[in-house]
Amino acid sequence: MVFQWFTDEIGEAISTYPGRISLAFLLLTGVFLLGLGNVETESGSNQFVEDLDSFEAFEDIQREFGSSFGESSTTTQLLQREQNVLSRPSLLRMLRAQERLQDHEDLRVTSVSSPAGTVAQQIDPNATTVEAQIDAVESATATEIDEAVRRAAETQGFTSQISENFDRQSAAATAAQATVTHDRDVNSREERVERVLATVGGDIQIVGSAPDTIGSSLALVLPAAFILIIFFLIVAYRDLVDLILGGVAIVMTLLWTFGFLGLADIPFNPLLVAVPPLLIAVGIDFGIHAVNRYREERERGQPVGTSMMVTTEQLLVAFFIVMGTTVIGFLSNLPSALEPIRDFGVVAAIGICFTFLIFGIFLPAAKVKTDRLRARYPIPTMSERPLGSEGSALGRLLSGGVVIAKRAPVLFMLVILVGSGAAGVYATGVGTGFSQDDFLPPEYDELPQWQKDLPDPFSPPEYSYVEKTNYIEDNFPSSSSVMLFVETRMGRDAALDQVHRIGRDPPPTFQRDGRHAESQSIVTVVQSYQERDPEFRRLVARNDPDADGIPEQNLGEVYEYLESAPGSGVGGVLAEDRRSTLVTYSVDADATNTEIAADARVVAAETPLEATPTGNAVIFEEASNLILDTVITSLIITLVGASAFLIVVYGVLEGRPSLGVANVVPIALTVTFVVASMRYLGIDFNAINGVILSLTIGLGIDYSVHVTHRFADEFHRADIETALDRAVRGTGGALTGSMLTTVAGMGMLVFALNPAIGAFGVLTALSVVYAYIASMLVLPSTLVIWDRVVNRSRPAQWIRARRRSGPAPRSPLED
Repeated sequence: MVFQWFTDEIGEAISTYPGRISLAFLLLTGVFLLGLGNVETESGSNQFVEDLDSFEAFEDIQREFGSSFGESSTTTQLLQREQNVLSRPSLLRMLRAQERLQDHEDLRVTSVSSPAGTVAQQIDPNATTVEAQIDAVESATATEIDEAVRRAAETQGFTSQISENFDRQSAAATAAQATVTHDRDVNSREERVERVLATVGGDIQIVGSAPDTIGSSLALVLPAAFILIIFFLIVAYRDLVDLILGGVAIVMTLLWTFGFLGLADIPFNPLLVAVPPLLIAVGIDFGIHAVNRYREERERGQPVGTSMMVTTEQLLVAFFIVMGTTVIGFLSNLPSALEPIRDFGVVAAIGICFTFLIFGIFLPAAKVKTDRLRARYPIPTMSERPLGSEGSALGRLLSGGVVIAKRAPVLFMLVILVGSGAAGVYATGVGTGFSQDDFLPPEYDELPQWQKDLPDPFSPPEYSYVEKTNYIEDNFPSSSSVMLFVETRMGRDAALDQVHRIGRDPPPTFQRDGRHAESQSIVTVVQSYQERDPEFRRLVARNDPDADGIPEQNLGEVYEYLESAPGSGVGGVLAEDRRSTLVTYSVDADATNTEIAADARVVAAETPLEATPTGNAVIFEEASNLILDTVITSLIITLVGASAFLIVVYGVLEGRPSLGVANVVPIALTVTFVVASMRYLGIDFNAINGVILSLTIGLGIDYSVHVTHRFADEFHRADIETALDRAVRGTGGALTGSMLTTVAGMGMLVFALNPAIGAFGVLTALSVVYAYIASMLVLPSTLVIWDRVVNRSRPAQWIRARRRSGPAPRSPLED
């Protein structure tokens, strides 16, 4: 057999040239080190949605419509919190902050929108500059300011910029928001704005940008995971040299994988934070199995080279099966529409291949080299006894699943089947979601004290952005909107009428203004500017045959007037080439993204114009649907692909393809209970954990393959009970060590500052625990039933007899 020849050749090479093989792997590590410097980091939620149709429409809006959405422009959000932000001193502080920001040439401020400016213009309608607005507020009496505030409250958008505790009677509120627009982004923009704000006094701060929690999460999680992993490795190896070799192999795996990231120009996104613990988990599993199996042979008195040849002959096959099925699981994410999930699939698959090479070839070679050096030099050996050996406490504990399999396998599997069926029904209620909150850390005050007390650089930073955005969400009026990007020739006579008709008789989630949806569009700009400009009103009347206030003729002339009129706002709703327009609809802030997105799609579908709905609700709902598609597609591809792979491999290697089916049973149970746990814990599928099922299958197959393959190997020369006992004890010790280290490493992700990564760590740890339990307890009974059906059933015996002696035996089905 080709594969047998291959494993024999590899084992022979490892035994004959261990030093050369080790050196070659170390040199390759140097090559991958060159790629580490090219690794770039991406954070935030945009990377997960940038390929969606709704997000592309949103980007088109940013490019097309005026300076507020300009391609190179950027904004800084300000938050003012005082006893009364609408008092004269507070209004003046905000206006002086605006003045100093505009005077700061390096900040390139083009405009500032604030309640203070709105109030000042109510006092003096001609106060179009900040200087004039300051003069207006300074010269006004307290009564005049209060009256101006009440008038401002009647204007559009004013109340959305002040806190919900605004009292019209007293003209008071405790918080206000302002927006500073820059014609382009500048270096250290936020720090420069903060320095300017500090000169005006009061409590005016920038809200800031969403924090990048990747670095902080890694700084907190990896050291803790490293300490726990080292502890369990000490218990598993109980030998300093073996511990060092295992640690070097793990480091090499990580260097190869992240060096590949840089060489392949793949950015490091939040989802890839899970890759290091994942590779560490699989690497530890491979390492412990290799050392444990090698020690079993050494305990029988075999020499170093022979022991390692036996080890590699058996384990390279198991490692290959694990690698193949795990790679299928991760590559099942390639059909996803979300690029970070596709990147995760590629990087994790490549990392698993590297893990196979390093722990399947390098570690055995390094082990042979060091053990031969031990025979020549006084290198201490602390322990050579394998984990879970016969007579040990762990060995007796691991035999529980074998005992059940001997006494009542069918009854036990019926109980498991009923329990998993109930869990499967319960699991169907798990939800999907996509939100920017998935990427934000908790407020600093919500962190446990022990995390705050950690020394630098492990202590989590205080992200003021989170506190401020939570404050805004809790204290300002909630509002929501959807945008319609309409592509049509806006110079046509019927264009404005068609845009106006889009919002007629709107669906339930759209806010109403009479029979039409409440909106902002080129139509509302035309209507509102008529009230302010008599000349424009006459221009519209001349081109409005049906006298409905919406012109139907000479629209080019109407647009030219608006474009030349200061403050008309036409640039924010009409593209410069007049081939597209923006319509923004107010929607129910309490409605779900699903409801809003569905209604927005209905509105877009009912218009004869080419219209694409967008906005946060639409984008997040589309992303949520794609996440569910990813989960289902990945699950189907992984289960079908891994099952087919296992059936083929066991058919080729063992002549028993049905063993592949038995191998999948624990994995199906693991997936079922993981999804049920998600619902119980209130964890939805999201952009981060959408790959959890493929990862669960990948890690779960790792455990069941080791037991099944060892069982198949022992079953060639022993009865089923002996083969099961040897397989469970022989692999159980290594699997226990692997499970504990994996749970420790992945479980540490729960302390990541990114909550989605924390949930991902919890789910991965649960996956490993469920896979371990299923492999130790359920798989032995599965294999007993497999043996009864495939080998000892009357049809099976008749088939074997038929093969041996021809047509003489009578089929039991004919009796």
